[in-house]
Amino acid sequence: MNSQDQPEVGRGILARGAAVVYRYLVLEFLLVATCLPTLVVMVLLGRDASNVPLFALALLPVAPALSAALGAIQGWHAEPDMSPARPFWRAYRRDFFDVLKWSAPLLVVLALLGFNITHLGVVPGAGVLRPVLVFLAVAVMVLGGLMLVITANFSFRAIDTARIAVASVIPSWRVSTGVLALGLVAGAVVFQFSEAVLLLFAWAFPAVLSPLSQSLVADVTKRFTTHD
Repeated sequence: MNSQDQPEVGRGILARGAAVVYRYLVLEFLLVATCLPTLVVMVLLGRDASNVPLFALALLPVAPALSAALGAIQGWHAEPDMSPARPFWRAYRRDFFDVLKWSAPLLVVLALLGFNITHLGVVPGAGVLRPVLVFLAVAVMVLGGLMLVITANFSFRAIDTARIAVASVIPSWRVSTGVLALGLVAGAVVFQFSEAVLLLFAWAFPAVLSPLSQSLVADVTKRFTTHD
């Protein structure tokens, strides 16, 4: 067999295990690099409650990075070589503006919700309003997670991506629950430790979301795409 036909990843357990570790190390580096502006802004702002709306807006680079990470994981299955950064950058360039078209409006909504939640102390009926606003913020987060998966796997218009995500919240409740759990874990890590610690484990979120979202991908393929 010609040396050029030899697979870059060996067939043994150790070789495959080492390849997985290497890919996720590269993925972590790429996520840190693309999300570094978010970390810098959050560290500079500090943990004052009045900065919550700015925190939401500082998350703008995160959605394109996570979408690219999901695309990279898919690319590793299609191209099992030792160039794990290539599918990441390919997905990043391909989906960057598509992701921003819906993630920017969602972050503005989160910023507005965060502002209202942190300033409810001077509003009559705050005890009733706060749970409602928190519920809306959680719903926006879950919707964003579903849209992230859809954008990473399909080429829909932003408005269609939003409609499909809304239509998939209940049918794909396991994925919705998984997105909610990941969001709660992220919030807990930031609250208990720091944004830097969360970024150090950024690779784990697409690693969990990618296999978890396969049922959503299959459902969207069946319900919203044409078949020959």
